[in-house]
Amino acid sequence: MAELERSRDRDLLRSFRAGDRDAFTAIYRANETAVFRFALHMTGDRMKATEITQDVFVWLIHHSDDFDPERGELGAFLIGVARKLLHRHQQNERRLVAFTEAPQHAVYQPCLDDSRDADTAELRRAIALLPQRYREAVVLCDLEDKSYEEAALAMDCAVGTVRSRLHRARGLLARKLRSRQGCSA
Repeated sequence: MAELERSRDRDLLRSFRAGDRDAFTAIYRANETAVFRFALHMTGDRMKATEITQDVFVWLIHHSDDFDPERGELGAFLIGVARKLLHRHQQNERRLVAFTEAPQHAVYQPCLDDSRDADTAELRRAIALLPQRYREAVVLCDLEDKSYEEAALAMDCAVGTVRSRLHRARGLLARKLRSRQGCSA
């Protein structure tokens, strides 16, 4: 199945590079939702997630030669691009706003409008409070169901690093949720 995806990605990119707008539309439609969800989970802000998603596909228009289908699937590559753009946006925001002047909304607020119950909302809040490197692993592997290999490609690290961060993140989440239960019991 993965080979079929890579072949499709390779063919679509080849057509897009040759000027086929329909090929770009197919690439966009196949990957836009996953890129947006990743950005939304990482930022908790629909506007920022939309902006990052748009930036990813604009970037792809200008850098389509950077994708190597032999290294993995296009979807994982594009999430990696989103990850780098998110880091760049966060660095720019930190440079532009002094800590004492930071508005309330500058602190990460998870988007919980899709939460069905209090436990889900609590879990999403706990994920949102994880350090970014651990949150990325949880979002990719647990929320987006990416394989360790796809997450490693997106995070630009080794598979063992993904597994390690995921293990550490799950431990942090378990402790945080247990301590909250102890407070409310």
